[in-house]
Amino acid sequence: MKLAKITVALAMFALSSQAIAENDVAIGHANSNASFLRCGTPTPSEKQMELRESHFEKMKGNAAKASGDTPGYARAIGSVTIDVYFHVITDTKGTGALTDTQINNQMNVLNRAYANTPFKFNLVTVSRTANDAWYTAGYGSTAETQMKTALRKGDATDLNFYTNNMGGGLLGWATFPSDYASKPLMDGVVVLVHSLPGGSAAPYNEGDTATHEVGHWLGLYHTFQGGCTGSGDFVTDTPAEKSAAYGCPTGRDSCPKGKGSTGLDPITNFMDYTDDSCMNEFSPGQALRADEQVKTYRGL
Repeated sequence: MKLAKITVALAMFALSSQAIAENDVAIGHANSNASFLRCGTPTPSEKQMELRESHFEKMKGNAAKASGDTPGYARAIGSVTIDVYFHVITDTKGTGALTDTQINNQMNVLNRAYANTPFKFNLVTVSRTANDAWYTAGYGSTAETQMKTALRKGDATDLNFYTNNMGGGLLGWATFPSDYASKPLMDGVVVLVHSLPGGSAAPYNEGDTATHEVGHWLGLYHTFQGGCTGSGDFVTDTPAEKSAAYGCPTGRDSCPKGKGSTGLDPITNFMDYTDDSCMNEFSPGQALRADEQVKTYRGL
């Protein structure tokens, strides 16, 4: 059994009108350096979000009672161990192969990124499979279904981590905890092999594509979910964001007015789209949400 407490914090502030005007220009050119599509995880509509969250609120109370944990607090830092089954997919010529050192480097990045959350990751096994169709499998493809059906290990508590060369400029995608009950074989994350530490997918080659996709697997949305006026990412300490941020646009404030005016954009957050070198944090609120999500839907 894998068990785990943390506290929640809040932070806010705003920009002058001149900075707001300059910021609008920055937003318009935010994607100029983005040669990759950061994430292929499906973005739910506002209606889908509403239904998901309604179900989640009902279910998490039951999960909290069953675990005996205090509602509103995440479990202790590092107290939830997640076993990882790592699946390296290559083509039949061996393109996409990873050494044990490269895999361990990726695991180290994950554990550093989640060091202030309840979660730590334990590499259980590595599988290596040569299959031309699976090596280029994209989201929702027949090849993805075949790959995961053949290789997936463990249950809802276990992370299945696949690397391939999905193409189309995509860096990766993931499933959410609430998806597991209806599609258990599809559960996991798929990451571009070149995004691992030292890979060729600069500026996304320090291993944080995996950090980002695992965030989804733990139940986190993008920080820009819902824009300035929508329901947001259901985390109280991540300021609203009009759209994804790219590069590392320090001082960006895409929601300077009204309901979404809660502070500068969280460009250093792992659930935004900035360069790997710009990302360095999960908020306490995200740690809490992820903890509640996996207790509710994964039995962790």
